[in-house]
Parts: sequence; C-alpha cells; structure tokens
Amino acid sequence: MTEAAPANQVLLRCQNVSVRRGEREVVRDVSLALRTGELVGLLGPNGAGKSTLLDALGGAVVPAQGRIERDGRVAIALQSPDLARRTVLANVTLALAWWGVPRPQRADRALQALATMGAEHLAPRAARTLSGGERRRVHIARALAVRPDILLLDEPFAGLDAETRATLLQDAASALRSRARATLVVVHDRAEAWALADRLLILIAGELVAEGPPRELLEHPPSQLVARFLGFDGMLTDAGETLLTRPPHVILDPAGPLRARVTRAVALEDGARLELELEHGRLYTVAPLPAPRPGDTVRVRVQGGVRFPLAAPESVLASI
Repeated sequence: MTEAAPANQVLLRCQNVSVRRGEREVVRDVSLALRTGELVGLLGPNGAGKSTLLDALGGAVVPAQGRIERDGRVAIALQSPDLARRTVLANVTLALAWWGVPRPQRADRALQALATMGAEHLAPRAARTLSGGERRRVHIARALAVRPDILLLDEPFAGLDAETRATLLQDAASALRSRARATLVVVHDRAEAWALADRLLILIAGELVAEGPPRELLEHPPSQLVARFLGFDGMLTDAGETLLTRPPHVILDPAGPLRARVTRAVALEDGARLELELEHGRLYTVAPLPAPRPGDTVRVRVQGGVRFPLAAPESVLASI
C-alpha cells in the first residue's frame, strides 16, 4: 500500500488456518481479521501457539492449511530484541536500508521513531550498553520506523522487571496505536492486554476460543474455559449451576449469607490472598490487614461472577 488505508479496512485476514510443527498441529482452524486503527492483543497461556500463529501471519511460516491475505507492508518484531553491535541510530537506519528507504530519509525517520518510544536520547549509544528496557524501546522503534501497514509484535515486554515493564507499557500504549495501521501484539500477561488492546483474541491449545473488547470478555466470558483463563478461580455449584468468581467478587462480611473456612493465606504487600472452603465449592478473595488466618471461620457474600449450566469439567482446563 502506498497511501493510508481507509478507516476500518481489513489489512490482514486469515481463514481456517492450521500450522504444524513437525508432526504436531500447533495452531488449529484459526480465522481472524486485522483492521486499520486497531490495536489487537493476542493472549494465551504458554504453549498455546501464539508465536507460531504470529509467524504464520507475518509470512515466516507456511500454514498446513487455510489462507492468509495481506494488504500492504508487514513488519514483525520477534520476542528477542537482538541488536547489531553498532549505535542505536545505526540499528534503526539499518532496518530502513533493508526496507529500501532512500538514504537521505533514514536518519530523520529513525530519530522520529526513537522519539515516539521516548528513546531519542539513546541514538548515539552503543547497543551493547543498553539495559533490557532500553533494548526493548529500540526494538519497537525499529519496527515503527519502517511505517508498516501491518505491525506484528511478539511479547514486546517479556523479561522486564515490574517497574520497567509498567513504564514501557505506558509509553507503548500510545506509540503503537495508529489510524493508518493494523497492529497485533502477542501478550502473556492479562494486565498488558487490558492496558493495550482495543480487541482481544484468546488462543488456548492452538484454538481461537474467544474474541472481543477486553472488558466485555472479562464481564461476560463465553465459556468456563475462557473464564478460568481470565482469572475466575473460585467456584460454587448449586441448583444445576456453576458460579465462577474472581477475588473482587468475594467480600468478607460478618453478615454475609455464606459460611467459609480459611484454608490458606498468602501474604501480599497490603493484605493477604485467602483461599476459602465452603460447603459447595471454593472461593478466593483478598483481605486487608489484619487478615483472617488459616483455620478461621468467616462469613462472605458474593457480588458478581458468571454462571454456567452445571457440566463436567472441561478437560483442557488442566493444561492452563
């Protein structure tokens, strides 16, 4: 593409795509579309096939079946932020040279991309002197400098400490969003997905099991499998239904209708995560200090959660 695509135009579409690694089918029958202006998160547990699907979307891997259609230039930033033993500026301009950007434009475009990621001050630095967070900023800037129509990023925040990741995530949330581009980011952490994505794709055991706005998926997960993956770790069964909860849904209340016994307490910075055993299930909540201790009896009420018809446990749950 030589001009900016219209709003909401599909730039990448895959239909019924399956990918094999040797004898194993890693991605199974996936269909999706990426549109201009979207920042899409691809979320799933370890081994779900996220990186393999990204490789197929970018053209690095040929699907065993299905079709992938791309409209425009595709840039992919792999998980490892490998940089040449040169300056930061040289690393970005090398990428532009590989893409055929005329020499007179390279330095300005490289500096603009670095500035977008808050890394322009790193331009004269040797790449080998960068910290992990700085390397990640340059890695993302290198992909942005190409000005692709379709940008694919594989876990760009991996391997960073919590503080560095939070700062990079905040800067990347605006830098990666563009009305003229479709962007897909593979994330492993749910908090990253919520901070970044307009739309979320959930891949489990190679299958696309849910998609939609992050808040909508969290409030209305389409299945027990998806709910469990999204942190609904508590469960009560009664009257032919299964109620799944997250810790915020479970409230300690001396006047609460449910009686529970504390079976485990894990210390947190400002409280404790409690495991609660009830007659018809097990719940989890977070309590402020001083928190109840294992063996204590407490009263709780449940506010929220999602209900499903009572059914046999889904076997895939054991894998996540």
